[in-house]
Amino acid sequence: MSSESSRRVATVWWLVLLAAAGTYALSMGTRQTMGFFLSPLNTATGLGVGSISLAFAFGQLWWGLTQPFAGAIADRIGAGRVLLAGLMLVALGTYITPLMTTTWGLIIAIGVLSAGGAGMAGPSVLMAATARLMPAARRGMATGVVNAGGSFGQFVMAPVAAGLTLGLGWVGAMQALGLIVLLALPAAWVLRGPGPAATAASSPVATALPAGEAIRQALANPSYRLLCAGFFVCGFHVAFLATHLPGVVAACGLPAPVGAWALGIIGLFNIIGSLGMGWAVGRWRMKSLLSLVYAARALAVLVFLLSPKTEAVLLVFAAVMGLTFLSTVPPTVGLVAKFFGTGNMAMLFGIVMLVHQIGGFLGAWLGGQVFEATGSYDWVWYLDIVLAVGAALIHLPIQEAQVVRRSAQPA
Repeated sequence: MSSESSRRVATVWWLVLLAAAGTYALSMGTRQTMGFFLSPLNTATGLGVGSISLAFAFGQLWWGLTQPFAGAIADRIGAGRVLLAGLMLVALGTYITPLMTTTWGLIIAIGVLSAGGAGMAGPSVLMAATARLMPAARRGMATGVVNAGGSFGQFVMAPVAAGLTLGLGWVGAMQALGLIVLLALPAAWVLRGPGPAATAASSPVATALPAGEAIRQALANPSYRLLCAGFFVCGFHVAFLATHLPGVVAACGLPAPVGAWALGIIGLFNIIGSLGMGWAVGRWRMKSLLSLVYAARALAVLVFLLSPKTEAVLLVFAAVMGLTFLSTVPPTVGLVAKFFGTGNMAMLFGIVMLVHQIGGFLGAWLGGQVFEATGSYDWVWYLDIVLAVGAALIHLPIQEAQVVRRSAQPA
């Protein structure tokens, strides 16, 4: 390949990464700052933390439920149109949320429209589109870059949300965030990708099986089931933090801006964690990297519970949480691709994300329920430690080997 051709290929690769990472930054950044508005929503509606937490929790679940279906559609028709529809729904749901005054209204705006759109423009579609458009040797780092984009969005959007709230009020701030999401629309064209035929021709393992057959083979694989179980724990942990960290800050008697900065710090350090994990994939066994991340989470939460609750401790804790926050994604994506190839990857990773979001539903919902019942989040932290230790252990038996894929035989 000539140097000019190499430069053109490198330019295309970076354009793909910029489009995917930018989309994830805007959709994830907006979604992860919604916890910042929980208290204003409660004050404005008088619905109670438990009821509003239910809307956020439903959003966690619906975000996961949309991803296998969005992934299956993207596997068949390409990612571009799926991303376009998703971004429009995120913008609409976020914009109308302040207009909702009932629990059902919030569930529709936050839990159905915004979360469903974020699922369509979320990691299953973005990671699969990136994996198809990048060579296999670069996929680990590429998924780390895309994942870091989501983290960068959280880092930027949390203080942006705080600043917009000061200038526009919380209603204007939330609606402005909805409009900002639309900046990602051009990325849908960049990531439309090659058609299924072109993808299959470029790599035998990229050939897509019928959806039902692909799911049957995946669920029959014990390693895939263990991977899903571990990601359930990740969802519980991440959703609890994203939804209730500002509440944790308030319960510690610290000023409200510390909550916004803590969310921002999680996003900043997750950039480091995501890029570092992307680099590590391919150099160490992915199941070992996942076990290490979950063990680190359990230890960090335990140390936090035993420490004095000062601003410095809270921000250091947020930094450690950031390093592990979504660094589980690159090795998880890598294992799905290694098991089954890229032909059905959006759908199969979408199923993993669905299990992740079932955990997310419980993390967001239980956080509100436990706080209302006890006035503290301690019991949720205890459960988080137990789950993280369990996740660290169940990744150890995973077999990192490609599954022999066979098309269903006609009857």
